[in-house]
Amino acid sequence: MTEADSASRPVTIRAQNISKSYGDFAALSDVSFQVRKGTVAAFLGVNGAGKSTTMRILTGYLAPTVGKVEVLGFDPTDHVARIELARRLGYMPESGPLYRDMTPFESLQFFVDLRGLDDATKRIDRVVERCAIGSVLHKPIHKLSKGYRQRVGMAQTLLHDPEVLILDEPTSGLDPLQIREVRALIRELGKDKTILLSTHILQEVDAVADVVVMIHDGRIVFTGGKDELAGPSHGSQGGGLEARFYELTGAKPAKEVA
Repeated sequence: MTEADSASRPVTIRAQNISKSYGDFAALSDVSFQVRKGTVAAFLGVNGAGKSTTMRILTGYLAPTVGKVEVLGFDPTDHVARIELARRLGYMPESGPLYRDMTPFESLQFFVDLRGLDDATKRIDRVVERCAIGSVLHKPIHKLSKGYRQRVGMAQTLLHDPEVLILDEPTSGLDPLQIREVRALIRELGKDKTILLSTHILQEVDAVADVVVMIHDGRIVFTGGKDELAGPSHGSQGGGLEARFYELTGAKPAKEVA
């Protein structure tokens, strides 16, 4: 996707000057960014930067201390709007809600019933195929590998065919083969959905993202295309994603630390 093509699309996710405080601790400070329709956006930052807090605010799990959020034009802090948004939004937290004694099939059937969805068989068949979990469909979830549990979580998230996906560290804890498979799934989903995924892994940005929103110490330090982020550095470390990441976080490369 070219930058001009992206700029012509409507804004799907918008955060305006949001802050979140817990007593004297500021988890987020004046965070503003937007994600346009049909874009895969990487929300990049080190652990503890504020990624999960922001995502919980975007999905209505938390309310900002100040500021405003809109997803698909809905305010997730409004109870009525949040219910309508839930019909169009898919959210997969880092540790997804899996009932470990159920099988994937039982879990998917449970969520179909919980959401009151029609065409249950078609919906389950579609997400089973898309997430490639047919071979484990009738095995207890607690016996599945972390990679398959992530796939089951993704299948649950996709059951109601949401327009927007918010994924918190979707490849966390996976082995290299599982990471490759989940990234391929994200790229496929990105063809017809808007996706915001949080990550601290630079290779993930390069593999799946159209644009990057980078957060550090609760503040946005970069927004733009990944090629722009990987462009020439303004410091002394040269160009590339890794150099820019060090520059924007104030960290030193390993050779300088050693």
